[in-house]
Amino acid sequence: MKTLSPLQIERLKYQPKLPDSLSQGINFLQMSEGAATEAVRDKDQIKDLFKNTYGKPIVTFSSSVNEKKSDVKNVGVILSGGQAPGGHNVIAGLYDALKNANPANKLYGFLGGPSGIIEGKYIEFSDEFIDEYRNTGGFDIIGSGRTKLETEEQFQKSLEVCRNLNISAVVIIGGDDSNTNAALLAEWFVKNNTGIQVIGCPKTIDGDLKNSQIEISFGFDTATKTYAELIGNIQRDANSAKKYWHFIKIMGRSASHVALEAALQTQPNITMISEEVEAKNMSLEQVVSYMTDIIVKRSDNGKNFGIAVIPEGLIEFIPEMKSMISNLNDIMADLETDLSFVNAKSIKEKFEIVEKRLNADNAKVYASLPELIKTQLLADRDPHGNVQVSKIETEKLLIEMINERLNDLKSKGIFKGKFSSQSHFFGYEGRCAFPSNFDADYCYSLGYNAFALINFGLTGYLSSVRNLTKPANQWIAGGVPLTMMMNMEKRHGEFKPVIQKALVELDGPVFKVLEKNREEWALNDCYVFPGAIQYFGPSSVCDITTQTLRLERENSLVNV
Repeated sequence: MKTLSPLQIERLKYQPKLPDSLSQGINFLQMSEGAATEAVRDKDQIKDLFKNTYGKPIVTFSSSVNEKKSDVKNVGVILSGGQAPGGHNVIAGLYDALKNANPANKLYGFLGGPSGIIEGKYIEFSDEFIDEYRNTGGFDIIGSGRTKLETEEQFQKSLEVCRNLNISAVVIIGGDDSNTNAALLAEWFVKNNTGIQVIGCPKTIDGDLKNSQIEISFGFDTATKTYAELIGNIQRDANSAKKYWHFIKIMGRSASHVALEAALQTQPNITMISEEVEAKNMSLEQVVSYMTDIIVKRSDNGKNFGIAVIPEGLIEFIPEMKSMISNLNDIMADLETDLSFVNAKSIKEKFEIVEKRLNADNAKVYASLPELIKTQLLADRDPHGNVQVSKIETEKLLIEMINERLNDLKSKGIFKGKFSSQSHFFGYEGRCAFPSNFDADYCYSLGYNAFALINFGLTGYLSSVRNLTKPANQWIAGGVPLTMMMNMEKRHGEFKPVIQKALVELDGPVFKVLEKNREEWALNDCYVFPGAIQYFGPSSVCDITTQTLRLERENSLVNV
């Protein structure tokens, strides 16, 4: 028997809020269509690859007084990629909508991610089973995985499993890569006249799956509030002890939205934004100099402590590091089967082999790094064949280089203070937290809305719920064609269609707030202590969303 915490007992009772358009029920909906859409980039290539699903319109739902009978439908659902708070509520919303439309409908959950639909591993959901997971964090209801759905063989096996279960639609809950796979599967199902629909749901705590119609991906709200609480706790400790510089690496490989949002919530002394570093063509030396300068200035004011927030992917955005890592990724594919490298007697021998294979400039960069970082750069690659940046302790690299710089300044009499450091990495701490009220409502609405898209016969769409800074009853439900978000990118040496990542916009309203305040935050103790996520109490505390979403929505409304 499961032991439930008092909070979980109360959260199981929470009834998520729905947009008014959906709250009347699935069978009382009407759909309106907008104009035909185009891919965000590389339109001709995307159109050629998605001949059957390209150019579909954005759709919006509204309530209707006329009831529309819903035929019996069996639906399959997949959790794909890394965990994000609220995933269970997407499934709960999907299940409730499905049963609301027709009690004879069935929902199957494929186990362990996309591999479940290929291997035919599944469960059928029941009221009792679903009720155990409402408003909880994690993906443990059916598990997740990172298997890609992109080959003819995988599509054929998926079709066989769906036909065995009489499934007429599949919902894929995932990030940009997972929804790219959803688009490929949808196209294949239409091309082969299978009659099976595919709908996606936007998930990723990185916050980089968004556009004008997808205002935020789910999980971002909860994760950033969780990280902000932790940073706030550390800031209070730093301000109490007044003797440590805390270097906090925070999740977000390709985009710095998480670091930026956490910084706006807590106001640390230093916040590095990867996209800014790349845009300014800052070298590793310049990054270290910028951070060192702030540390020295604070020390001159008698403050030998502070907080630095560093995005997980920073190291890949520093130009010379990016070049070196790209070169390293290329040669590692060969080195992993090279016996001289595999059988090297020491790690230093491996370093020498790598440096001989790298281009001269890249070899020089690699050789300059601490042994710890050089070793981490040779670790197992990710599914794309790239270095796993989450395993590179960038915060420790910066600490070591800053310490060397400060020792040099001390020897010259320029730096007279003290520098003691602590390092942290916040990643897994935020992925499975109890979803905030916002994420609980948003995710439930996304799942409920996903079935509305299915019920209207659509495929190749991403569930969209907009107007998110308003109360939930004013949210707008609809769908966005997945091909609208796609472009061509180089993967494993060849160009492939993928959903374009939304990076931090340096001329956007969110970054501008950081830019305006960073000098004051650097030298003064402007720390904010957000505290824990609140689930009960006034809406002004419990239902607030992120500053990122608020600022972007305000800006978009001004520019309408």
